[in-house]
Amino acid sequence: MKLLVFGSLNIDDVYLVDHLVKEGETIDSRSYTRCEGGKGLNQAIALAKAGAEVYFAGAVGEDGAFLPAFLSSFGVRTEYIKTVDEPTGRAIIQVDDAGRNSIILYGGANRRISPETVDDVLCGFGEGDCILLQNEISSLDYLICAAHEKGMTIFLNPSPITEGLKRGPLGFVDWFILNEVEGYGLTGHTDEDGIIMELLRNYPSCRVLLTLGEKGSVYADAARRARRSAFPVDASDTTAAGDTFTGYFVNAILNSEEVDRALLIAAQAAAIAVSRFGAGRSIPYADEVERALTA
Repeated sequence: MKLLVFGSLNIDDVYLVDHLVKEGETIDSRSYTRCEGGKGLNQAIALAKAGAEVYFAGAVGEDGAFLPAFLSSFGVRTEYIKTVDEPTGRAIIQVDDAGRNSIILYGGANRRISPETVDDVLCGFGEGDCILLQNEISSLDYLICAAHEKGMTIFLNPSPITEGLKRGPLGFVDWFILNEVEGYGLTGHTDEDGIIMELLRNYPSCRVLLTLGEKGSVYADAARRARRSAFPVDASDTTAAGDTFTGYFVNAILNSEEVDRALLIAAQAAAIAVSRFGAGRSIPYADEVERALTA
């Protein structure tokens, strides 16, 4: 079984501020940091740090040549990353004193993924392999269909929610991994039960992992539910919390862990990540997570 993350690669411009800027307001930033980012990159790093062998597919511009090297430093396979004639994706991120964030995305090279690129990459994968996707790259509909035709297991983190995504071939998705905001965007429901029931009604064979921030997380399929509370933590930066949770949860599931154990591992990994500043660099290694669980 091979595991592919086909996703975004960004250069993150991170500003530490007293509070998130309001409409019409100009504020000072206490610090500025350029970081490696993108939901795809962060989730691939989380998988690799959790112990998985991960292949990554995506696109960067000449200005993002350091990003494949960054992924490689964690053991991620990068031969499916292409360089295109377009600036690398960018994210402008504000982080306030409570660790909350707001993010503006510029797609850049992430929006240069073509059906031909998808076909070239998926030639190296087949039935029984797994793919983890987000909605920060182009040709996502084609990618979902092509992966399904190959017999791959599809994990989707549907972020950000767009009208195009909602009209897409979501019936081919095996696992939805999403938060309450994304759940509302897909279902129109704001409550946990409504989100889960609507997803299972629309896609009866799917499995759902709904993350609830400080309230923890819930797993659901047609037969059962499982719940996990969050670990209490003083958050410094929540930017990579969801990506860390996703990567560790997927790795645990692919290693045949029971859902309850997978939720526990992912919750602990996310708690460690939010106690640190940054995105990919804040994600803990598996031995750190295990030490925290046994402490």
